[in-house]
Amino acid sequence: MINEVKKSAEQKMQKSLEAFKHDLAKVRTGRAHTGILDHVMVDYYGTDTPINQVANVTLIDARTIGVQAWEKSMLAKVEKAIRDSDLGLNPAAMGDIIRVPMPMLTEERRRDLIKVVRAEAENARVAVRNVRRDANNEFKTLLKDKEITEDDERRGQDDIQKLTDKFVAEIDKALSVKESELMAV
Repeated sequence: MINEVKKSAEQKMQKSLEAFKHDLAKVRTGRAHTGILDHVMVDYYGTDTPINQVANVTLIDARTIGVQAWEKSMLAKVEKAIRDSDLGLNPAAMGDIIRVPMPMLTEERRRDLIKVVRAEAENARVAVRNVRRDANNEFKTLLKDKEITEDDERRGQDDIQKLTDKFVAEIDKALSVKESELMAV
Protein backbone atom coordinates (compact mmCIF):
# COMPACT_ATOMS: atom_id res chain seq x y z
CA MET A 1 0.00 0.00 0.00
CA ILE A 2 2.70 2.48 1.03
CA ASN A 3 4.93 1.50 -1.89
CA GLU A 4 2.09 2.12 -4.34
CA VAL A 5 1.59 5.65 -2.98
CA LYS A 6 5.35 6.33 -3.15
CA LYS A 7 5.62 4.95 -6.68
CA SER A 8 2.65 7.01 -7.88
CA ALA A 9 4.05 10.17 -6.25
CA GLU A 10 7.48 9.61 -7.82
CA GLN A 11 5.96 9.16 -11.28
CA LYS A 12 3.93 12.36 -10.93
CA MET A 13 6.97 14.29 -9.70
CA GLN A 14 9.00 12.95 -12.64
CA LYS A 15 6.30 14.14 -15.04
CA SER A 16 6.39 17.61 -13.45
CA LEU A 17 10.17 17.72 -13.88
CA GLU A 18 9.93 16.61 -17.53
CA ALA A 19 7.24 19.22 -18.24
CA PHE A 20 9.49 21.89 -16.71
CA LYS A 21 12.46 20.80 -18.84
CA HIS A 22 10.22 20.82 -21.92
CA ASP A 23 9.12 24.38 -21.09
CA LEU A 24 12.76 25.41 -20.63
CA ALA A 25 13.57 24.17 -24.13
CA LYS A 26 11.06 26.65 -25.55
CA VAL A 27 12.86 29.62 -24.01
CA ARG A 28 15.44 30.60 -26.54
CA THR A 29 19.02 31.54 -25.90
CA GLY A 30 21.29 33.34 -28.38
CA ARG A 31 22.18 30.06 -30.10
CA ALA A 32 19.95 28.34 -32.60
CA HIS A 33 18.61 24.85 -31.98
CA THR A 34 15.85 23.00 -33.77
CA GLY A 35 13.88 22.40 -30.55
CA ILE A 36 12.88 26.07 -30.52
CA LEU A 37 10.37 25.44 -33.31
CA ASP A 38 8.92 22.25 -31.81
CA HIS A 39 5.69 23.84 -30.59
CA VAL A 40 5.05 25.87 -33.78
CA MET A 41 1.86 24.63 -35.44
CA VAL A 42 1.27 24.95 -39.20
CA ASP A 43 -2.15 25.02 -40.87
CA TYR A 44 -1.87 21.85 -42.97
CA TYR A 45 -5.01 21.64 -45.09
CA GLY A 46 -7.22 22.87 -42.25
CA THR A 47 -5.50 20.93 -39.45
CA ASP A 48 -2.98 22.41 -37.02
CA THR A 49 0.10 20.20 -37.41
CA PRO A 50 3.52 20.41 -35.70
CA ILE A 51 6.12 21.99 -37.98
CA ASN A 52 8.35 18.90 -37.88
CA GLN A 53 5.54 16.90 -39.55
CA VAL A 54 5.31 19.19 -42.59
CA ALA A 55 8.93 20.32 -42.97
CA ASN A 56 12.52 19.35 -42.31
CA VAL A 57 14.04 21.53 -39.56
CA THR A 58 17.86 21.74 -39.56
CA LEU A 59 20.66 24.00 -38.37
CA ILE A 60 22.38 25.96 -41.12
CA ASP A 61 24.91 27.47 -38.72
CA ALA A 62 25.12 28.39 -35.02
CA ARG A 63 22.73 31.32 -35.41
CA THR A 64 20.44 30.19 -38.26
CA ILE A 65 17.76 27.50 -38.52
CA GLY A 66 16.80 26.14 -41.93
CA VAL A 67 13.25 24.93 -42.60
CA GLN A 68 12.50 23.05 -45.81
CA ALA A 69 8.82 22.28 -46.43
CA TRP A 70 8.11 18.87 -47.93
CA GLU A 71 5.49 20.39 -50.23
CA LYS A 72 6.21 23.59 -52.17
CA SER A 73 2.64 24.79 -51.54
CA MET A 74 3.27 24.74 -47.77
CA LEU A 75 6.26 27.13 -47.88
CA ALA A 76 4.22 30.30 -47.29
CA LYS A 77 2.12 28.68 -44.54
CA VAL A 78 5.22 27.42 -42.70
CA GLU A 79 6.83 30.87 -42.94
CA LYS A 80 3.64 32.52 -41.64
CA ALA A 81 3.37 30.04 -38.74
CA ILE A 82 6.95 30.80 -37.63
CA ARG A 83 6.38 34.55 -37.92
CA ASP A 84 3.08 34.37 -35.98
CA SER A 85 4.54 32.23 -33.18
CA ASP A 86 5.36 33.89 -29.86
CA LEU A 87 9.11 33.42 -30.44
CA GLY A 88 9.81 36.81 -31.99
CA LEU A 89 11.53 35.31 -35.04
CA ASN A 90 11.61 36.79 -38.55
CA PRO A 91 11.89 34.00 -41.17
CA ALA A 92 12.96 34.73 -44.75
CA ALA A 93 12.17 32.44 -47.69
CA MET A 94 15.08 31.81 -50.07
CA GLY A 95 14.03 29.51 -52.86
CA ASP A 96 12.67 26.33 -51.29
CA ILE A 97 14.34 26.92 -47.88
CA ILE A 98 13.14 29.23 -45.14
CA ARG A 99 16.04 30.77 -43.19
CA VAL A 100 15.25 31.67 -39.57
CA PRO A 101 18.04 33.86 -38.15
CA MET A 102 18.29 34.03 -34.36
CA PRO A 103 18.52 37.67 -33.29
CA MET A 104 21.04 38.63 -30.62
CA LEU A 105 19.52 38.91 -27.17
CA THR A 106 19.80 42.29 -25.52
CA GLU A 107 20.71 42.50 -21.82
CA GLU A 108 17.19 43.62 -21.00
CA ARG A 109 15.64 40.72 -22.94
CA ARG A 110 17.98 38.26 -21.18
CA ARG A 111 16.80 39.55 -17.79
CA ASP A 112 13.16 39.24 -18.88
CA LEU A 113 13.76 35.66 -20.03
CA ILE A 114 15.41 34.83 -16.69
CA LYS A 115 12.29 36.11 -14.90
CA VAL A 116 10.16 33.88 -17.13
CA VAL A 117 12.39 30.86 -16.46
CA ARG A 118 12.33 31.47 -12.69
CA ALA A 119 8.53 31.67 -12.77
CA GLU A 120 8.41 28.35 -14.66
CA ALA A 121 10.73 26.83 -12.05
CA GLU A 122 8.51 28.01 -9.22
CA ASN A 123 5.47 26.52 -10.97
CA ALA A 124 7.32 23.20 -11.26
CA ARG A 125 8.26 23.32 -7.54
CA VAL A 126 4.63 24.00 -6.64
CA ALA A 127 3.53 21.03 -8.77
CA VAL A 128 6.01 18.76 -6.96
CA ARG A 129 4.84 20.03 -3.57
CA ASN A 130 1.22 19.43 -4.56
CA VAL A 131 2.10 15.81 -5.32
CA ARG A 132 3.72 15.59 -1.85
CA ARG A 133 0.55 17.00 -0.25
CA ASP A 134 -1.66 14.51 -2.09
CA ALA A 135 0.57 11.58 -1.09
CA ASN A 136 0.59 12.68 2.56
CA ASN A 137 -3.20 12.95 2.46
CA GLU A 138 -3.37 9.40 1.12
CA PHE A 139 -1.20 8.23 4.03
CA LYS A 140 -3.53 9.99 6.51
CA THR A 141 -6.54 8.33 4.88
CA LEU A 142 -4.87 4.91 5.08
CA LEU A 143 -4.05 5.52 8.76
CA LYS A 144 -7.61 6.65 9.46
CA ASP A 145 -8.95 3.49 7.78
CA LYS A 146 -6.49 1.50 9.94
CA GLU A 147 -4.77 0.02 6.88
CA ILE A 148 -1.33 1.20 8.05
CA THR A 149 0.24 2.01 11.42
CA GLU A 150 1.33 5.45 12.62
CA ASP A 151 4.97 4.40 12.19
CA ASP A 152 4.29 3.40 8.58
CA GLU A 153 2.57 6.73 7.97
CA ARG A 154 5.54 8.64 9.42
CA ARG A 155 8.04 6.59 7.39
CA GLY A 156 5.97 7.10 4.23
CA GLN A 157 5.81 10.86 4.78
CA ASP A 158 9.58 10.96 5.36
CA ASP A 159 10.18 9.06 2.11
CA ILE A 160 7.84 11.40 0.20
CA GLN A 161 9.71 14.40 1.67
CA LYS A 162 13.03 12.93 0.47
CA LEU A 163 11.54 12.48 -3.01
CA THR A 164 10.26 16.06 -2.94
CA ASP A 165 13.69 17.39 -1.93
CA LYS A 166 15.33 15.36 -4.71
CA PHE A 167 13.02 16.67 -7.44
CA VAL A 168 13.15 20.28 -6.20
CA ALA A 169 16.97 20.04 -6.31
CA GLU A 170 16.80 18.75 -9.91
CA ILE A 171 14.49 21.65 -10.84
CA ASP A 172 16.94 24.12 -9.25
CA LYS A 173 19.83 22.52 -11.12
CA ALA A 174 18.03 22.76 -14.48
CA LEU A 175 17.13 26.37 -13.67
CA SER A 176 20.74 27.35 -12.93
CA VAL A 177 21.94 25.71 -16.16
CA LYS A 178 19.32 27.62 -18.19
CA GLU A 179 20.15 30.91 -16.42
CA SER A 180 23.85 30.50 -17.24
CA GLU A 181 22.93 29.72 -20.89
CA LEU A 182 20.84 32.89 -21.05
CA MET A 183 23.54 35.10 -19.57
CA ALA A 184 26.29 33.72 -21.84
CA VAL A 185 26.94 36.20 -24.64
